[in-house]
Amino acid sequence: MNKSVVVIGSLHYDIVVESSHRPLKGETVLGQRWYPKFGGKGGNQAVAVAKAGCPVRMVSAVGKDDFSIFLLDKLQAEDIDLRFIQQIEHTGSGMSVAIMDGEGDYGAVVVSGANLWIDTAQFSNDELWHNVGMLILQNEVAEAVNIAAARQAVKRQILVCINAAPAKTLSTDLVELIDILVVNAIEAEDMSSIAVHDLDSAKAAAIRLAKTYKQVIVTAGGDGVAFANDKESGTIAAQKIKVVSTLGAGDCFVGHLGAGLVRGLSLKHAVEVANAKAAEHVSGLQY
Repeated sequence: MNKSVVVIGSLHYDIVVESSHRPLKGETVLGQRWYPKFGGKGGNQAVAVAKAGCPVRMVSAVGKDDFSIFLLDKLQAEDIDLRFIQQIEHTGSGMSVAIMDGEGDYGAVVVSGANLWIDTAQFSNDELWHNVGMLILQNEVAEAVNIAAARQAVKRQILVCINAAPAKTLSTDLVELIDILVVNAIEAEDMSSIAVHDLDSAKAAAIRLAKTYKQVIVTAGGDGVAFANDKESGTIAAQKIKVVSTLGAGDCFVGHLGAGLVRGLSLKHAVEVANAKAAEHVSGLQY
């Protein structure tokens, strides 16, 4: 029986606005179009795990509003287990507005909403952890939520992976519970104090971070990805593709990485697979 993945994190109703460029301070820009998109790092990563063929349970919270219908329908369509997603009466679902420029890059503003109200009491429910091989976390929910979940996973000898995004300082309590750290170049630079501007510097940052974390992956955008643990380190160059949009690329990478590791792939092999799937994603060939 295949091991499952538990993803604990955010769900956001994303409004994507396409424009020639992102506005500067005080500037008004006319856009070409807008559309709704399923989002939240937790939700995106859960969908990526499911698309990789791995069973997923999602733990999150939404409001009782129209946004929640959109979000839950998407998860259900991907056959993701929704039993541990709460519906909160007194607040709206999480949402964001992302502005994507002509180059496919974007910036976003996020309102967390119900994601701030995830109930940690359910983490002690053994049914949540039945036949689970990995817990995936991010930084879009309260750190207390991540710590409570990671403690339950560690107690059950389940791997804990955190995508430490958006960048923030992780407490010692959380760091001690983490098996796999995934960060992008900006986050890696912030955590390692090594300027990441190419694959060599990404590898140097990964090696330094591997002195604290058991396994480290640093995604370096168009350059590729670096990885390190106490036995090996290496880099994988980015595939040469035409970028349609970078929106959600990191989440696609994390989901496929987690699914690969749960299936028993080596760190290097799992990173290679995740790198290829992220390339498909940004080229518009996936999702």
